[in-house]
Amino acid sequence: MEFTAQQIAAFLKGRIEGDENVSVNNVAKIEEGKPGSLAFLANPKYQKYIYDTEASIVLINEDLELEKEVNTTLIRVKDAYEAFANLLNLYEQSQPKKTGISANSAIDSTATIGKDLYAGDFVSIGEHTSLGDNVQLYAQVYIGDNVRIGNNVILHPGVKVLKDCIIGDNCIIHSGTVIGSDGFGFALEAGAESRKKVPQIGNVIIGNDVEIGSNVSVDRATMGSTRIGNGVKMDNLIQIAHNVEIGDNSLVIAQAGIAGSTKIGKNVIIAGQVAIAGHLTIGDGAMIGAQAGINHSLKEKEMVLGSPAFDIRIYKRAAAIFKKLPELYQQINQMQRDIDETKKSG
Repeated sequence: MEFTAQQIAAFLKGRIEGDENVSVNNVAKIEEGKPGSLAFLANPKYQKYIYDTEASIVLINEDLELEKEVNTTLIRVKDAYEAFANLLNLYEQSQPKKTGISANSAIDSTATIGKDLYAGDFVSIGEHTSLGDNVQLYAQVYIGDNVRIGNNVILHPGVKVLKDCIIGDNCIIHSGTVIGSDGFGFALEAGAESRKKVPQIGNVIIGNDVEIGSNVSVDRATMGSTRIGNGVKMDNLIQIAHNVEIGDNSLVIAQAGIAGSTKIGKNVIIAGQVAIAGHLTIGDGAMIGAQAGINHSLKEKEMVLGSPAFDIRIYKRAAAIFKKLPELYQQINQMQRDIDETKKSG
């Protein structure tokens, strides 16, 4: 599809600087822009590219001050990144959606199916499962028995939703993710060296407007439910253990792991490779820096870093000192030698 600067500015409520009739039919990074493409500039680190980009249209923040003239048509908006995301959503929605049920799929006769289901090759839907309207199940999706899935849900190839789990409306789950695998529960038997598996009889409940990346494991509860709140966004390669609860609108970034029965508040940000121990409480709005190890509960809006983690402001000061330790070590050694010499001469 092709759009003019005038059409894009009208949709975004932006202001044009340049040729309002120039058109685009593609998107590109600002440093890789070609004629006919749309780019955006939100990060000041990339401002240097705007003066040489060949992109036909560039979205920029309305308050950005340019150092010299540009050759491209600009559209000034309140937030260039958000505006660009809105355009991508518009483009995605305009694409034709797959429809129909593959002859290679297997849907149990007791399953309840909503309107406009798409089921690709080798999709399997179990007994007494319920699917809402406009659900899209790509190839090799497995849905177990007694599962409930809401409206407008997309499950990408190879997603597994195991028995008794519940997924709300408008959710997207990417390839390879498993919802409802057994929690890691093993009891050491008295007088024995081996551990006995504890049956995991709970489920997973996922709220509305949740997106989960690829190759994520969300374990079912031992009893009760593992819960993912509304609006939660999860990156790839994440482990969520049994009985964990994640509050609304929280973010969990790649390779993070949350141990059993920990409660994560609302609007929490958990950065990459964070490890959180079990049975803790993380307050609303807390921010946990990359690779942090959390072994104690956090208060609301607390910001931590390090392993074990502590206040991010103290951590930054400590990190600055850490880099100077070799120099400080030499100074201390020299001071000790000076003291020893003084004692000898005295």
